Amino acid sequence: MSFISLKNVTVDIPIYNSQSRSLKKTFMGLASGGRIGLSEKGFSIVRSLSNISLQIEDGERVGLLGTNGAGKSTLLRVLGGAYIPTNGEAIIRGKIGSLIDVSLGIDSESTGIENIYLRAALLQIPKKIVDEHIDSIIAFTELGEFINMPVRTYSSGMHMRLAFAVSTMIRPDILLMDEWLSVGDLNFQKKAEERLNELIKRSSILVIASHSRQLIEKCCTRAIWLENGNIKMDGAANSVCASYFGS
Repeated sequence: MSFISLKNVTVDIPIYNSQSRSLKKTFMGLASGGRIGLSEKGFSIVRSLSNISLQIEDGERVGLLGTNGAGKSTLLRVLGGAYIPTNGEAIIRGKIGSLIDVSLGIDSESTGIENIYLRAALLQIPKKIVDEHIDSIIAFTELGEFINMPVRTYSSGMHMRLAFAVSTMIRPDILLMDEWLSVGDLNFQKKAEERLNELIKRSSILVIASHSRQLIEKCCTRAIWLENGNIKMDGAANSVCASYFGS
């Protein structure tokens, strides 16, 4: 059974290039509600999350709402293990699959095929599995002969199609996403959305950050509204969306 439990999780992001206290920093701290300040060691910090406590059970589909800088991406990175809480405890049970940055690990000088294996290795997908599915992956990208050319020759759309095709090979218990992915033309986007829906159905828990009311209400059973690194509201997706977006 997959399970997520956060207890009083706080995340402070250090800023190492500015260590002295100044009038500007004092003003910034006041203007940000105390989110920008000094650590005990004297360097500047930004408090991205503050005393977050929540539980997500097996089978839940959770949407994260909030303005830019509210803490959505930071929370996703805590769940994915990229960020370790400054204070508090994070307990995650289940295999994590992250679609936060699908282009991570793509090497512009390597060919499309080489990058399939590079990205798969980062996702801890065994080479044997990639070998078994390489033809279907290549077909899905619709890159044709470009699959044998360096990625630096690709357009941005081709680059994203390659990264998306490999990233969605994962079979996670807990799927983390930062906004819905838009890749390629309309025909490819439809195919990509179908693939994402299949991936979501296979996962035990979904946590997705989005600015789209339609997406949250369609895909999620629960929504969490973040504001200034704090949970402002947590409840049924329709109810939270009505409060956040307005009825």
